[in-house]
Amino acid sequence: MNQANVAQRKSEVVIVASAFGADAIRRDGHAVWAAGASRAGACGFEVRRELFRDEAQAQHEALRTLGERIGALGLWAVYSTPASLFAADGSLDDAALTQAIDEAAALGARIVKLQLGGAPDGTATDAATLDRALTAISTSAARVVVENGQLRAGGTIDAFAALFGALPRDARALTMTFDTGNWLWAGESPADAAKRLAPHVTYVHCKAVTGEGARRFATAPAADDAQFAALLALLPRDVPRGIEFPFDAAAPESDAAARVAWLAAA
Repeated sequence: MNQANVAQRKSEVVIVASAFGADAIRRDGHAVWAAGASRAGACGFEVRRELFRDEAQAQHEALRTLGERIGALGLWAVYSTPASLFAADGSLDDAALTQAIDEAAALGARIVKLQLGGAPDGTATDAATLDRALTAISTSAARVVVENGQLRAGGTIDAFAALFGALPRDARALTMTFDTGNWLWAGESPADAAKRLAPHVTYVHCKAVTGEGARRFATAPAADDAQFAALLALLPRDVPRGIEFPFDAAAPESDAAARVAWLAAA
């Protein structure tokens, strides 16, 4: 295969801030570690709202400044909020959606990510609710995505399939972040999820998982992890891949550079 074809096969890689360690992000701020992501060769950097030291860092002026610093490093931004699109009773959380869109706009993010949320048996999928959601999403310059979480509520394949199945066929405004590891916390098969949901995936959070039950931990996939490679092969190749597993604390930037290069070509 010639070099041009190899280059065409590479995926954009995003470094999720938490990969450098939550304590480091809270101590130093996102901008310091965005510079590390840039040096590691990443294309994007995911800002995590839950890692802000205080609410002042979530104010629009602070977000604009952070976004400018990320852009000056040659990176584009993802804005991740722990808020959920749907409330615990399954209803749409309009306020959470509006706030996420507004904060992502201040940051200048390309993608804004929320948890799916909802009740254990799913989310509202009636036409009025979905129309309200899509109307709000249409105001967003950033792509709005919902992620599978680690709880049954917002973490089941059926909940995502029901939501996307109820959306108008031409509605691509709402898509998903497919987290390769979170399905296991929710008791779901990542491979089954990929087979059913791949057409709706526009961002992939990459990690392996070690441990059992509630005592599971995110870890880096091994280079020869055939199961992880098979899972990636089920998902779209032309969407960004985010590194959400922890880097080697003793040498985070050199580990980051190696992982970026590996994941781009995996």
